[in-house]
Amino acid sequence: MQSRFTTTSWSTVLAAREAPSEQAREALESLCRAYWYPLYAYVRRQGNDADESGDLTQAYFAELIEKGYLGDYDPSRGRFRVFLMASVKHFLSKQREKARTWKRGGRTKTISFDAQEVESRYRHEPGDRLTPEEIFERRWALTALESALARLRTEQREAGRGREFERLEGFLTGQEASASYSEVAAELSTSAGAIKTTVHRLRQRFGHLLRGEIAETVAGPEEVDDEVKYLLRVIAPWGPPPS
Repeated sequence: MQSRFTTTSWSTVLAAREAPSEQAREALESLCRAYWYPLYAYVRRQGNDADESGDLTQAYFAELIEKGYLGDYDPSRGRFRVFLMASVKHFLSKQREKARTWKRGGRTKTISFDAQEVESRYRHEPGDRLTPEEIFERRWALTALESALARLRTEQREAGRGREFERLEGFLTGQEASASYSEVAAELSTSAGAIKTTVHRLRQRFGHLLRGEIAETVAGPEEVDDEVKYLLRVIAPWGPPPS
């Protein structure tokens, strides 16, 4: 099942460090929903079972939201994914036993999730070739790509081009290798040249949206290109990223 993400303003989330507000909390909760799975996969790869991994991940995000862990994050000192990884490692080392009793203590879940769905996703991850850190970075990269793609999909639907986008989306994700522009053009009653032009335009917009996703997680615009290249390298050994 492909993820759908609510648009999240990372700048709003980070602003919560200085001026907590309901808007900032909502943005932080949206961020947590989007990036819940990469951390779940990291915790799971540490050797924890599915139930324990769910409890630990929920407990971490509860602490992140309720206790203001973002106050320790300085964008000028590193990228957000690096901070998050260090933060969850510290949490696990100090809170593991407490987290095991978190769910059983009757606390309300901070982030709603489908335990069966996330475990099903985890079972499709590459095998033991990936370390916990590698699987976290892979899922972080894929989440950024999926989020950018979801935004592009929403834009196209709102512009009345939803059906066209559904047929062309495979050319962006690398899943349409067996179809030609001519075949798709025949289905959409247009020309192969028009399809090629539209796919090119969509790829450019997809890239722009991806850069926007990444820009909100690094210290400045000068780091965006390096971060995009790094995340695509993280994905490349295990499957083609959207082009």
